Amino acid sequence: MSGFEAGEVRRRFAEEARAERPDLALLCLLIGAAADPELDDAGLDAAQIELDRLAGRLPYRPGGPREWAVALRELLGEEGYGFRGSAADYDRLESSLLHHVLVRRRGLPILLSVVWVEVARRAGAPVYGVALPGHFVVGFGPPADLERQVLVDPFDGGRVLTGGDAQLLVAGATGARLEPSMLSAAEPLDVVTRILNNIRSWAEARPERSEVALWAVELALTLPSHPARLRYEKGQLLVRRGDFVGGAEEMEEYAGLVEVVDEAMAERVRKEAFAARAMLN
Repeated sequence: MSGFEAGEVRRRFAEEARAERPDLALLCLLIGAAADPELDDAGLDAAQIELDRLAGRLPYRPGGPREWAVALRELLGEEGYGFRGSAADYDRLESSLLHHVLVRRRGLPILLSVVWVEVARRAGAPVYGVALPGHFVVGFGPPADLERQVLVDPFDGGRVLTGGDAQLLVAGATGARLEPSMLSAAEPLDVVTRILNNIRSWAEARPERSEVALWAVELALTLPSHPARLRYEKGQLLVRRGDFVGGAEEMEEYAGLVEVVDEAMAERVRKEAFAARAMLN
C-alpha cells in the first residue's frame, strides 16, 4: 500500500477546506494521511464506509434530542462498540487521527466527538460538535438552547450531561464559567483547527518529533483563516530541521506581514532570519 505525497495531501486538504460545505470527516482523514505514509485512497474510503456502516446500525428516527443521544451512547459507547477515552490517550498521536480512532475505538475528546457527529449526521440526527474550553463534546437539538439542547461526552462513553456537568467540565479544564456562547455549534474548520493545534502541542512536547509539528503547521497554513504567526513557527521548525534557507524565507515573510503593526517584532524576526542564513557558512 502506498500513501500520498505530502504536497498532494496539502493540496487536497486546502481544496476541501475551501469547499462551500467542507467535509469534516474527509479533512480529519487527510490529517491522518499527513501522519501515516501508508494511508491511501482505499484507506480513506474504508474509514468513510465504516462511518456509514455505524450510522446504518442506529434506529430510524428514535425521537427527540435525548433519544438520539441515548441511541448513540448505546451504539458507540460502553454498551456497544466501546468508543471512549482515557488519560493515556493524550500521550498518543494516534488519538488525534480519525482512521486510527475508528480502529482502536480510543481517542481524544474531539476525535471521539467527530465519530459521534459523523455517525449521527449520516443517520439524520440534529447533531453538532460543541467546543467547550478544554473539553470537546457533542450537542443534539437546538444549539445554545439550554432547555432543549442535550450534551453528551463521547470521551466518557457518550454519557449524557445533566445539570451542571458542562459547567464542571469547563471549570475543571480552565477555571472559567460556562457561557451560553460556548454551547454553539462548532464549524468544521474550527474543529479541524483545534485538532491541528492539539497535534502541534503534542509535537512541541516531543522535540524529536519535529516532522509532526511541521506537517501540522503546513496544513494549518492552508486553511482559509489562520494566524500569521504560523509562518514564524514554520520558519523556526525548518531551521531546527536544518533547512536554514527555507526557514529564513518563512521568517522574512512573517516579518513583512507584521511590520505594519509591530516594527520592533519585524526587526527581531529579520535578525533571526539573518542568523539562520549565516548557519550555512
